Amino acid sequence: MFDAYTVNWLHLLARWAHILTGAAWIGTSFYFIFLNNSIRPPDNEQDAGPKIKGVVWMVHGGAFYRTTKYDGAPEKLPTTLHWFKWEAYLTWISGVAMLALIYWGQARAYMVDPAVADISTQVAVAIGVGSIVGGWLVYDMLIRTLWTRPKLVSAIGVGLLTALAYGLTHTLSARAAYIHVGAVIGTIMAANVLFVIIPNQRVMVDAMLAGNTPDTSKGAAGALRSLHNNYLTLPVLFIMVSNHFPFTYGATEGWAVLIGLTVIGAVARHWFNLHEQGTHNQWLLPVAALGLISLAFALKPADRLPVAPSEAAVSAPPWAEVNAILQKRCISCHSATPTQAGFPVAPLGMMMDTEAQIAAKSVSIHERTVLTKTMPLGNITQMTDEERATIDAWFIAGAAVGASGI
Repeated sequence: MFDAYTVNWLHLLARWAHILTGAAWIGTSFYFIFLNNSIRPPDNEQDAGPKIKGVVWMVHGGAFYRTTKYDGAPEKLPTTLHWFKWEAYLTWISGVAMLALIYWGQARAYMVDPAVADISTQVAVAIGVGSIVGGWLVYDMLIRTLWTRPKLVSAIGVGLLTALAYGLTHTLSARAAYIHVGAVIGTIMAANVLFVIIPNQRVMVDAMLAGNTPDTSKGAAGALRSLHNNYLTLPVLFIMVSNHFPFTYGATEGWAVLIGLTVIGAVARHWFNLHEQGTHNQWLLPVAALGLISLAFALKPADRLPVAPSEAAVSAPPWAEVNAILQKRCISCHSATPTQAGFPVAPLGMMMDTEAQIAAKSVSIHERTVLTKTMPLGNITQMTDEERATIDAWFIAGAAVGASGI
């Protein structure tokens, strides 16, 4: 429908919108969770009053602020009441716009990997859309059924997220699987705002405007969903930048890496929540740090012993053979003038038109084609395992190019 240049500009605009609105949403989410955690009972007459549950005093930017939390609702609403909803809606809309432009609109390059599952682009897109819609429906049913048992909900939630990550990484390309898990989580967060938090708050406001006593259970249900959003924020942030770290989604068990980082993020967020409540837990952050260190060691590629020069001379494949593979499998995208549809410029500015460019990027070439096998993207040019082995041998032998690689 659009040419590659237009798609890239639309992608840029959508990404900027996603970053700006996402930052605003995360900021307000963290701030209001901080308020809920930091509210303390009034300790003087100035802070006390009818239906006041607690207050929190803050200092910022050379000024003092006092925020009051009411037990249910105040006796009278102010003239101006600020709502926080468009940050969530626009973050989701811009995120889905990027999904549609890049992944669903170019599913052959970004979503389908024949080495993972030999499916059509239509099936891949259907799986992506279905997982997003189904993820929200399952989550909503789970919360409505077991909302009074938060620990059980958390355990089941982690189990379902693990099943989702496992299923998607065994159906879609690794990168697309990660992005769609993030889309599922982001949809849950935005839908919590759209279908529960804001409607429940509006019911309470409408009751007050009608002179009735508001149903405080509506506020409690909204607060629960807001808390869930708080714990899901860090995992979503990681997934947003995961495409820059192929050693995560490109790992042999990439789904387990994703779940591990998700749990670590939730544990770290829990420490902050406890700290704001005045509970000083000394174990959570060390446990999260240990988890990250353990993942780092688990993902470390197997060490390679240096190859002796004489052995390298015998085992190194001819440069002409290596160059032929790169020209056949990589140059269609990684060139000053790409020929692959959907790529008006070389991804990440990485070009392989000359021997000097290839030599300068030999480490990256080896990492992406051999260690993580995340390139070619979606294996769109069908690089074989034998060809990857040839690149591996070339790199081990010193990654010589031109006459020195003969």
